[in-house]
Amino acid sequence: MALTGYDCEILLVVICLLLLLRFFKGKNIIPWNWPLIGMLPTILFQYDQVLDLGAEILERCGGTFLVKGLWLAHSDMLITCIPADAHHVMSTNFWNFPKGPEFRMMLDAFGNGLFISDLEDWSFHRRIGRALFNHQRFQQLSVDITLDKVENGLVPVLEHASQQRLAVDFQDLFQRFGLDATCALITGCDPKSLCLELPDVPFASAMEEAGKVIFLRHVYPKCIWKLQRWLGIGSERILIAAKKTLYDFAAEHVSFMRERSNMGTNQTEGLDILSAYINEDEAFQSSASDKVLIDNILSLLLAGKDTTSAALSWFFWLVSKNPSVETKIIEELKAAVPAKEAEKWHLFDAEELSKLVYLHGALCESLRLFPPVPLQIRTPLQPDILPSGHRVDPSTKVIFHAYAMGRMACAWGKDCLEFKPERWLTGKGRTKHEPAYKFLAFSAGPRICLGKEVAFFKMKAVAAAIMHNYHFQMVEGHRVVPTVSIVLHMKHGLRVNVKNKWA
Repeated sequence: MALTGYDCEILLVVICLLLLLRFFKGKNIIPWNWPLIGMLPTILFQYDQVLDLGAEILERCGGTFLVKGLWLAHSDMLITCIPADAHHVMSTNFWNFPKGPEFRMMLDAFGNGLFISDLEDWSFHRRIGRALFNHQRFQQLSVDITLDKVENGLVPVLEHASQQRLAVDFQDLFQRFGLDATCALITGCDPKSLCLELPDVPFASAMEEAGKVIFLRHVYPKCIWKLQRWLGIGSERILIAAKKTLYDFAAEHVSFMRERSNMGTNQTEGLDILSAYINEDEAFQSSASDKVLIDNILSLLLAGKDTTSAALSWFFWLVSKNPSVETKIIEELKAAVPAKEAEKWHLFDAEELSKLVYLHGALCESLRLFPPVPLQIRTPLQPDILPSGHRVDPSTKVIFHAYAMGRMACAWGKDCLEFKPERWLTGKGRTKHEPAYKFLAFSAGPRICLGKEVAFFKMKAVAAAIMHNYHFQMVEGHRVVPTVSIVLHMKHGLRVNVKNKWA
């Protein structure tokens, strides 16, 4: 297999530092703070295990750890998984901790939309988004799109795989499902990538490549990746090509949407997200430029497509490893439908899905162990002291390690590494609430995810349709490991065999 640009870069640095690092390997996992170069060598040497390494370091260090960067590069990072710190930064002192201009620069491939912007830009996007997500007809449109995509997109592919005895990549199917459903909700246009032909989707590939390079930017000194970008080499060369693909995809949808709006042929009656921005001039006496629309398409697709597909992939992997959980979910699914439908083919409607408390708990448990966005970054505008006692200033990034937070015994108990949906249920069998700053899967505070309920509905609809109607089993020998990216995907996908239970 050929090495990619960023693989070559990491390999080169690792070879240069290998002889030094071997002397400090031992049992001590705490990174060595080298003169001038800080802890960068250890991070690069264990790059593929950076999330688990970080979780173990935080466990040993009481929940916080200061990563020293290059000397004079202002690249120190305070990594924390303490809920009180998250509450302080994301809620109590929210306006002092934006994502920051450096964060926006690193994620420039996804523009300056709702999930990337700060301050006034963020307030503008948030206002429109909140009004739309709270609109009853928009919520119904989301439900209709999801159920239609399950029945007419996902099911035909699974049926074909079952009849032909073909293995499928669940992660790929969920990404296609997310792309189609999210595009339809954002732009009113379904790209129909989830079909029997499973066509190549350059946009999805570009988004995945961009995510990997952006994560690498957070590790590399800024001067290095900026030089690579200027020269058009290495991982930055990959990102340049990915950005063009992403931009062209979004621009095409903006052009199509404007044309359809001008002709009065918008089938979603202005309830898709793009229409809300196009109609902004009527509601707020200002117009949305193409750049604003393109930025928000990319930002919302990153949030709606990638995060939901990642969450579903890890959910099915965890369920496959825990047969008792699978049995309980299936029993709940049967109990949620009329008795005559319990032992036959059935696709669940919105009312039936709302009754699935144990499935909801299983999804939350999966999100706890494998949060789709494993790291969240904030940069203080003014010096501050966190509840953990650490002093931070504008030269230090604060990184919330959501992946580690879900695995801390002090927060979740000694069984924190176990997959137990029951921890999300009350004694009366209802859903147990956990504070957002302890369960960061949907962020917390004013920036908490507007699409949380939309995401849960999508996940429940997909999970219920598959688990009630199909047997699924992982392909023997298939290796599941997380990829190092801004979204926690599986490096090799999730290969499974499926069989219709009722055929």
